[in-house]
Amino acid sequence: MVGATAQRQGVLSSVRQISQLDAGSASHSLSVDFQATLTYFRPYEQTMFVEDGDAAIFVKATTDAPLAPGDRIRIRGVTVSGLRPYVESHDITLAGRGSLPVPRPANFADLISSADDCVRVIVHGRVRSVVEETKTDVRGGNRPRQDAIRMEILTDGGLIEALIDQSRERSFDRYLDADVEITGIAGGKFDGKLEQTGVVVHVATMDDVRIVRPASRDPWSIPATPLNQVMRTYNVRDMTQRVRVTGTITFYEPGSAAVIQDGTRSLWISTLQRDRFALGEVVDVTGFPDTHSGFLTLVNAQIRGLNSRAQLAPATVTWDDLAASRKVFDLVTIEGRVLTENRETGQDEYVVSSGGHLFTAIFRHNVLYRFADEPMPAMRQVEPGSIVRITGICVPQDSNPFAGEVPFNVFLRSVDDIQVIAMPSWLSVRHLLFVLAALLLMLFLFGIRMWLVEHRIRRQNAASAYIEQRRARILEDINNGRPLSETLERVTELVSAHLYGAACWCTIVDGPRLGNAPTAGFSGMRIVEMPIPARSGGALGTLYAAFPARTTPASIESETLARAAGLAALAIETTRLYADLVHRSEFDLLTDAQNRFSLEKFIDEEIEHARNVAGAFGVLYIDLDGFKQVNDEFGHHVGDLYLKLVAERMKRQLRPGDMLARLGGDEFAAVIPTAHSRAKLEEIATRLERCFAEPFVCGEFVLRGSASVGMALYPADGATRDSLLKAADSAMYDRKRSRVAHLEHSSSYPAPVE
Repeated sequence: MVGATAQRQGVLSSVRQISQLDAGSASHSLSVDFQATLTYFRPYEQTMFVEDGDAAIFVKATTDAPLAPGDRIRIRGVTVSGLRPYVESHDITLAGRGSLPVPRPANFADLISSADDCVRVIVHGRVRSVVEETKTDVRGGNRPRQDAIRMEILTDGGLIEALIDQSRERSFDRYLDADVEITGIAGGKFDGKLEQTGVVVHVATMDDVRIVRPASRDPWSIPATPLNQVMRTYNVRDMTQRVRVTGTITFYEPGSAAVIQDGTRSLWISTLQRDRFALGEVVDVTGFPDTHSGFLTLVNAQIRGLNSRAQLAPATVTWDDLAASRKVFDLVTIEGRVLTENRETGQDEYVVSSGGHLFTAIFRHNVLYRFADEPMPAMRQVEPGSIVRITGICVPQDSNPFAGEVPFNVFLRSVDDIQVIAMPSWLSVRHLLFVLAALLLMLFLFGIRMWLVEHRIRRQNAASAYIEQRRARILEDINNGRPLSETLERVTELVSAHLYGAACWCTIVDGPRLGNAPTAGFSGMRIVEMPIPARSGGALGTLYAAFPARTTPASIESETLARAAGLAALAIETTRLYADLVHRSEFDLLTDAQNRFSLEKFIDEEIEHARNVAGAFGVLYIDLDGFKQVNDEFGHHVGDLYLKLVAERMKRQLRPGDMLARLGGDEFAAVIPTAHSRAKLEEIATRLERCFAEPFVCGEFVLRGSASVGMALYPADGATRDSLLKAADSAMYDRKRSRVAHLEHSSSYPAPVE
């Protein structure tokens, strides 16, 4: 009754009606209301397959209902255009219990051609590998991550993958090399542009994987093969048929690779051919379809020009477009700001910021990719901070369109593919230093000018000469970095001398009072004040001078205090600038731990001291486990806050005299001068690792983390700075590898706490 009513109102009421829609019709979000048998449901990915009769479709299921294969369900929603029409559900309800459809026998040819797409099938093959992996719940919240089993199976036509949701087993050795029968839902693997790159069968439980014939022998009982004889057992029977495609060359590296594009479609070509082909030339390509790192490619290809050219305009894109793998191998153009450039042996690299994210533009010029008569091109020099327009081929490092944002590079075809459209802003650190130096010079010259003017006016007066000498001494003290309190004391003494012995003192914001303030109090005194001005506005402090109440104010009082306030401002701001520059050169600005420069200097000093006294000391190398996952899942803001909390907690585990430094990213090092034995160093390393036991509160997130610590003892593990750091780094990686199994099967890497 429901189906009949829905059909009268123009609502699609059967799986067959939906599956027979063309792409244009499905894109109109047609309403659907139908019943079907549930054949597969993966809630954490909102993946659902249903069948009714001989028709099957995919449903993006927005429900947390406890549904099971075989349930008869009612689905209401709208159609969506994809590789095939599918349904995005609005409401799913249980209509009753039915029986699963009989699985259809399928071979590799059926699966790769998508003839059985979304259908429940039976597949036979031999297991090549079995791995357990963790899946993210797309529904968000604090739901736990899901474990799944990925099994690679060799069939007569090629390799397929089986993705199995549930398993009570923890050891899968019995499946290796076994002949199995798998019952599941046929599907495809796709890259970011939804090009099919393989076959996947969705399996509900390991109960749907039946061993038909066990492996002839335990894979761990096979005799060990010498490393130089591994390839002797290699044997491939490849029945892949040659294909021919036509397109316009958008990228070409003779003897290596090419990219062709036809409309919105593009394809990576692997070829050893070294003929000359120009960008924009229309060509025929013949070769064999294959996949590499998840990308659809054409291998063992031959290229033939068609004596014609085509104008292809690069697509204007954003960082989000490229990170989502929607422009795999397309000719694109993107704007950004160059942060740094670097020439390596085989390529020029430009690190670019676009939309608050980073990517690398690469121009490869290795001799293998150039004609013999072509000279090495000069690197295109781009001043850091410049706004550029980059044109090239987008090559992501991961083609999985369901993995979220993936890293990518843009391959340039020539040095002209990076065009400067705006020079760096004048307001840079370098220019600010120039301005600061100019201001300091101006203040210095102003002080000298004051000294010269006063000297000319009062050159007959010995007291004036004495005053000018003091002023010059103050300027010299400022330039030589004398302690600020001493310099300001001399400024107040200068004012007193200039004002015929009047008491003078000063106060600094958030600082002490300096100078010779009247000890008997200010009763009966006339006080003159002069703010010490800051270049950025406001006041750094105040200068005071005290006179007998009966005296008459004179212009010399304010003039003298104003000049002294200029000297005091110069002294205060120069001292603060120098202190800030020293701090920035020695400390990591994010964690306030010391930086690599300070660490290396400290190790060299400890080596020199240890050599003189025949002593020993320790170095620890600390690497945070799973830190990249924090940035990927929670963002760089949470990652930065996590690093700060980690540094603070590790500092509390060390003693006065120990040094903690951040080497970069998630790597830290510590120098322990008093660790004269390996046992003492191991104690401190254990303390550092255990300090991660308590969770870290990072804003609205609570994370659990861990770290791997490697140690090295001078001189037992190294007699130089580099050898000690290398030994500690190697020990850290050994320790990390020994904990990999634990880290993978527990939540010891940073993860949200429920």
